[in-house]
Amino acid sequence: MTRTYFLKTQRIGFAVWQKTDLPLAKQLWGDPRVTHYIHQNGAFNPAEIATRLQTEINQEKTAAMQYWPIFNLTTGQFIGCCGLKPVVNGAELGYHLRPEFWHQGYAAEAAAAVIHYAFNQLKLPQLVAGHHPANLASGIILRNLGFHFIGTEYYAPTGLEHPTYVLVNRRQVNPKATR
Repeated sequence: MTRTYFLKTQRIGFAVWQKTDLPLAKQLWGDPRVTHYIHQNGAFNPAEIATRLQTEINQEKTAAMQYWPIFNLTTGQFIGCCGLKPVVNGAELGYHLRPEFWHQGYAAEAAAAVIHYAFNQLKLPQLVAGHHPANLASGIILRNLGFHFIGTEYYAPTGLEHPTYVLVNRRQVNPKATR
């Protein structure tokens, strides 16, 4: 399938989820190695995967953001997703990668591109992000991207308190403001 990418990095193309992407959604959110960090039961059932895909499609229509599907520009392989979810005062950054793409820099590369897009195209004032407490690699990535730990927040899908971070769009900060 030929994809149209609205955003690219050196290795990654960002597309928009479509209804026909259910097989890709199943590859990602049907893999318990991915979902054990984002779902209380450790796995999504087929109905939950379809609902998650529809949620992403709806968010794109209503908020011009979603956890966009990402692809390797050279091979066309589906890597996972990375994007934004609307929240009060900005958006939440998130990423879910297929295990064969872990530990290769894809999460950081994709997240950096989304941050740039969020601040420069969408003009968002700030981003928040969180991660499963056992997913230490995500915490490292977020801190390396400039996010600052602000505490923990209850995340209903896992039933746990997740470390939570914020990144302020410095271009949106009033230059006359004092600290």
